[in-house]
Formats: sequence, C-alpha cells, structure tokens
Amino acid sequence: MAIIDLTRDTFEDVVTGSDIVLVDFWAPWCGPCRQFAPVYEAMSEQYTDLVFTKVNTEEERELAGHFQIRSIPTLMVLREQIIVFSQPGALPPAALTTVVEKVQELDMDQVRQEIEAAESG
Repeated sequence: MAIIDLTRDTFEDVVTGSDIVLVDFWAPWCGPCRQFAPVYEAMSEQYTDLVFTKVNTEEERELAGHFQIRSIPTLMVLREQIIVFSQPGALPPAALTTVVEKVQELDMDQVRQEIEAAESG
C-alpha cells in the first residue's frame, strides 16, 4: 500500500476510517528522516492491512503543533483513533516490527478502561 501524505484537511478522515494508522512526522531537510524513510516504506509493503502515513512538518506546522512534535522523525501510532505509541527518533527495522506487532496485539477495551480510569482518578 502506498504511503499517504497527511494534511490538516485529510487527517481526520484517514484516522477515523482506519483501525491502525502509523504517522511519520518528518521534514525534507532532516537527515535521520531520510534514513528512516526506506525502513518505513518497506514496512508499509510488509503490513498492507495497516495505513502508513507521513506528515511533512514544514508544510503542516499546525498538525505538528497539535501533536506537540518537538523532534523529528517522530513515529506516532493510532489504533481506533487513540494514540497508543509516540516516540521521536528513527527506528531500526526490528524495532518498528516490534511496535507494529505490539499495537496489533493490544486489547483496546482494556486500553479504553485504563484511559477512563486515568481521566476519572
């Protein structure tokens, strides 16, 4: 599956229309971002049931600001519209695979209960 370029205008539709969405926050001038790009692309070809996206932080400053992106690359993973992973830095292939597998294994009912408990407590 092709990697989708996310914008402020397309973000909500993509995230609400997909179970698991990976978001790579990057910029064209960022060396580590360029190093991470082939790893991310290869993973998108391996996990075709997931949605892989990119946000150019230079062009989408408002979106990057909304998610408080302070360092790039930053990988964020949403499952059922909930941020379940967010980490700056370029991940090696094995680490990215581990993140994807852990996100797929999550019990989202339990995640929602934990969020609700944290918000009410």
